[in-house]
Amino acid sequence: MPGYLTKHEDIAITGAAGLIIRSLLDKQQFSDPLGAAEALGISSAAWPLFGLLWPSGAQLAQRMASRPLLTGERVLEIGCGLGLASLVCHRRGMDVTASDCHPLAPTFLLENLRLNGLPPLKYRTGQWGADAAAGTGAVQGQFDLIMGSDVLYERDARASLASFLDRHAGQGAQIWIVDPNRGNRSTFHKQMALHRFEVVEERLDHPALEDRPAYKGRLLIYQRKMG
Repeated sequence: MPGYLTKHEDIAITGAAGLIIRSLLDKQQFSDPLGAAEALGISSAAWPLFGLLWPSGAQLAQRMASRPLLTGERVLEIGCGLGLASLVCHRRGMDVTASDCHPLAPTFLLENLRLNGLPPLKYRTGQWGADAAAGTGAVQGQFDLIMGSDVLYERDARASLASFLDRHAGQGAQIWIVDPNRGNRSTFHKQMALHRFEVVEERLDHPALEDRPAYKGRLLIYQRKMG
């Protein structure tokens, strides 16, 4: 990709075949000749973050590799970045849509599909910030499962993410968020509760193993109270 150094990583998924993922070489990769970053208000430091593989994304992909397949289930990944969890779901035959607000995400996703010999995967622009607009190509409709990893990385005083999830969660939907203990979890619980979502937390902590580093975090499973 012009202006960027990239690398290929072999990602092992327990219980499933591994994936080859093209990612940015490091956090220093930044090229903005057309001013896209400036127009979106994304700093040069934050710009490359979408293109790296993060531990929480691997945790989510691992869970999706073993999740039972449900006929007709529609799945949405928010903040997909390189789309690791979406690729796992797609290869298993799930009806999955990947989404992100970064303009380079679909390009990297397309290449990762090619590297793994996978057919096209649905992609939509998914943005929930204060200035987000539901334009052409934006996430539309409702889903049975919405998943995301490390999306609680900043304070969301306007509860934009909770509102976005409420809008796109179908009746009886679950929302799975893998959070590496960022510190915004309690506030997010309260914001989701305003939309009648209850949460169950599952610890994902494990020590360093031979094939993977140590991890501390939680899987947050939200479901709307009925009635």
